[in-house]
Amino acid sequence: MPHTLEQLNRASPAEAAKLLDGLYEHSPWIAEQALSERPFRSLAHLKHAMCVVLDRAGRDAQLGLIRAHPELAGKAMVSQTLTAESTNEQTKAGLTDCTPEEFAKIQQLNADYNSKFGWPFILAVRGPRGVGLNKTQIIDAFERRLHGHPDFELQECLRNIHRIVEIRLNDKFGVEPTIGQRVWDWQETLAQHSESGYAEHGQLTVTYLTDAHRACARDIAQGMRDVGFDEVIIDAVGNVVGRYHAATAGTKSLMTGSHYDTVRNGGKYDGRLGIFVPMACVQQLHQQGRRLPFGIEVVAFAEEEGQRYKATFLGSGALIGDFKPEWLDQKDADGISMREAMRHVGLNLDDIPALRRDPAQYLGFVEVHIEQGPVLNEVNLPLGVVTSINGSVRYQCEVIGTASHAGTTPMDRRRDAACAVAELSLYLEKRAAQDGDSVATIGQLQVPNGSINVVPGRCTFSLDMRAPTNAQRDALEADVLAQLKAIAERRALRWRADLAMRASAAPSAPEWQARWERAVSALGVPLFKLPSGAGHDAMKLHEVMPQAMLFVRGENAGISHNPLESTTCDDMQLAVDAFAHLLNQLATETA
Repeated sequence: MPHTLEQLNRASPAEAAKLLDGLYEHSPWIAEQALSERPFRSLAHLKHAMCVVLDRAGRDAQLGLIRAHPELAGKAMVSQTLTAESTNEQTKAGLTDCTPEEFAKIQQLNADYNSKFGWPFILAVRGPRGVGLNKTQIIDAFERRLHGHPDFELQECLRNIHRIVEIRLNDKFGVEPTIGQRVWDWQETLAQHSESGYAEHGQLTVTYLTDAHRACARDIAQGMRDVGFDEVIIDAVGNVVGRYHAATAGTKSLMTGSHYDTVRNGGKYDGRLGIFVPMACVQQLHQQGRRLPFGIEVVAFAEEEGQRYKATFLGSGALIGDFKPEWLDQKDADGISMREAMRHVGLNLDDIPALRRDPAQYLGFVEVHIEQGPVLNEVNLPLGVVTSINGSVRYQCEVIGTASHAGTTPMDRRRDAACAVAELSLYLEKRAAQDGDSVATIGQLQVPNGSINVVPGRCTFSLDMRAPTNAQRDALEADVLAQLKAIAERRALRWRADLAMRASAAPSAPEWQARWERAVSALGVPLFKLPSGAGHDAMKLHEVMPQAMLFVRGENAGISHNPLESTTCDDMQLAVDAFAHLLNQLATETA
């Protein structure tokens, strides 16, 4: 019989400790100390209380916990001395049924990992979906993390232990995050579409108006129809728009959504989570036969990343009347202009101006997004409320010197374009760090037609600079461009910097941020607020209507724009629950 939270809260300390026995491997003290936080408002509250206990216990206690865990497919499994919980988990992952070659491989990885770090490799083998990683995934994770830094690996082991405990706690309390699993599955299905040249290598790449992009749009549109949206269209720039009507015609709507394009070789959840979470809420409303006092408009934005064309926020920009006609003349790497690409897939350019929304018809815009950073992961919290989105500016730059023979050109007579950019890169790192919370990146750097024995005569590169306020961003930008000019003049080089994108900082609307805060608190999740260093579609909608965002924790230290980007079905479930709570707040306010 599954336990209940009420049962746990009412039990004596000894009885309560017994109810939580077996969560942390051979370490009951963690759950026992967390019981001082009773009454727990939710399992999420209990989970975090145990995380806090372990965090405060210090490094020695943390190492003791890690070392209390068995190796994967190790001696304890062979001798059948695993705990019942570990036996169940390793069995579900297929580790009790290894081939001799697989077993030998894992044994060698165990030995190498222990030799390097001094503790066993810990992995939540039931994975983000809870049904079990396969042996290939486990071995891949083992090999990747074997090259990690000890401090990072210690924390990664602890994070995996907390995930193991989360799944064990669900088992004890008979909890299954079914809606979170559904959202997880939707994202896995959509990730099957990837572009040629990437799909063959198991990589996810979906850029504007490619075949993979159009396939995603069709799948999202059909998914919206399947869950109960009243209207679904693919608009003149490729946005997929689903509308769930209000109880009464003529009332305002809440707009929400995110983008479905990806960076090259990116992750499955960046953007897409913000499409599927509200879709799950609409599905619930439809199944209940329930209408709200306002409509819900979910927009899957066609282009946010600026990968195929330098047209960042194209999809959301079109909705505020900021589609730039000059974008149409841009050409991709194959020489295909955006105009040609749009006409090829049947989009009507003449309809673009009509996409502009009337802000008076909307209550506001909210967006759910994977954090794309390590903060929530480090504080062991599944959700965070965004206070503002950093302002950003991007440039495409070029430095031009003289290509010359690498063997015959003396060092003091060179006009080396690449050295100039290298010097700028070091300045960029130092200057951004002065602010504490500014960031600056040269993410692309090329020596066109470079040769091993030729002094670089030309270097092209990107500049990306971000800060919490426009003034701070602008000061960083001015300093970096001034330094680029000074370096070029001192080295007798030419340079140019073409503005590619400028986005203002977007502080969350106080009343909408408060709604997210109430939603998170109602779930029993400790409230945590943080700014967004990444840009989002909410930045564009911010120009015409109030906006606020909810972040969802990422796995693997929160890495994003990377195939390792991940989150769990449990955290997705909480995101859906928070979104549903926000809808209910609005329903009460607007009734």
